[in-house]
Amino acid sequence: MTTTHYTGEERSKRIFAIVGASSGNLVEWFDFYVYAFCAIYFAPHFFPSADATVQLLNTAGVFAAGFLMRPIGGWIFGRVADRHGRKNSMMISVLMMCAGSLVIACLPGYESIGVWAPILLLLARLFQGLSVGGEYGTTATYMSEVALRGQRGFFASFQYVTLIGGQLLAVLVVVILQQVLSEDELRAWGWRVPFVVGAIAAVISLLLRRSLKETSSAETRKDKEAGSIVSLFKHHTPAFITVLGYTAGGSLIFYTFTTYMQKYLVNTAGMTAKTSSFIMTGALFLYMCMQPLFGMLADKIGRRNSMLWFGALGTLFTLPILLALKTVTSPFLAFVLITLALAIVSFYTSISGLVKAEMFPPQVRALGVGLAYAVANAIFGGSAEFVALSFKAQGSENSFYWYVTIMMAIAFLFSLRLPKQPSYLHHDH
Repeated sequence: MTTTHYTGEERSKRIFAIVGASSGNLVEWFDFYVYAFCAIYFAPHFFPSADATVQLLNTAGVFAAGFLMRPIGGWIFGRVADRHGRKNSMMISVLMMCAGSLVIACLPGYESIGVWAPILLLLARLFQGLSVGGEYGTTATYMSEVALRGQRGFFASFQYVTLIGGQLLAVLVVVILQQVLSEDELRAWGWRVPFVVGAIAAVISLLLRRSLKETSSAETRKDKEAGSIVSLFKHHTPAFITVLGYTAGGSLIFYTFTTYMQKYLVNTAGMTAKTSSFIMTGALFLYMCMQPLFGMLADKIGRRNSMLWFGALGTLFTLPILLALKTVTSPFLAFVLITLALAIVSFYTSISGLVKAEMFPPQVRALGVGLAYAVANAIFGGSAEFVALSFKAQGSENSFYWYVTIMMAIAFLFSLRLPKQPSYLHHDH
């Protein structure tokens, strides 16, 4: 596991490349989450309750943007990354996110342009959904190809550091605005500020990404099978299914203990929204800090072992943790339990992009990673909250805990299929 064959200059270039790639990831997720956190302030501007059609456009559109667009983005950007280079794909995705944010920041309301307001908002959101769907696969691929051998797990973990960081920064910006502006100001114009911040950050990230070195070779880009979905399924279906198998459980448990947990603490454990926000912000911050540590651990014990630990611990502890959270009264205890759950999830998230990238050859790597992730994420991750609330509404909330547990057991079984020596990226050991 030696890293001595890198010169000082080569090391610093690669570290800069990781920073450049993950900066865009941070911006992408910041912009994506800002929409969720600001929606309560801007919804009346675009969706007046008097117009039923507009209300339907709102619900259907946001649903479609989150779900349909990710797999399409994973496919389009995966193809671009495999045929025209990772760098080009990453620049286009951050540029699209920037455009989406700028449009939302400057968009007139329903009173000014009528039904065009929600339609344009929807289009901007669909644009963002495409962009975020394409971002994961390309960034995961780029970061795994540029990471230092022997420390790949550590470097690849920064994909989730910036993913969670984007979410936390979005919360932070909204919280600061809530302190500085009155409720009326926030509803009138204040909600536009985070979108402007996001657009400016995207421009900075674009400049950083412009200076990145391409990691795919001209030879693989010219390959007739580069970025081909037919080739992916013809030659790499087993790898695709394996990635799909453990990403389904990984996405589900990630969303269960991050986005859904905030509502769970309020609806099921009976805490106030403010307490729940404090608990989750603290837990997410710790979770972000854990990623590099778990990445380093994977470099020591092997990525396959990390994935097996993730599947096994997730299967054993999901049920007890969720049951304990159901009746918890102490905010501190809730925080400890959620942090423990997120530590288990970290076995997966710290190296998830890397483990996926190692399953595919360079010609279809970004496509394989991006599409498998986006499909599993849309079906199992994106629906986590909906499934949980549906079970709760039927009075069998515990069924959801079993559902997550079963998916974790499936993730464990699929992790057993991981090769002991990945063949497609030069192995560390």
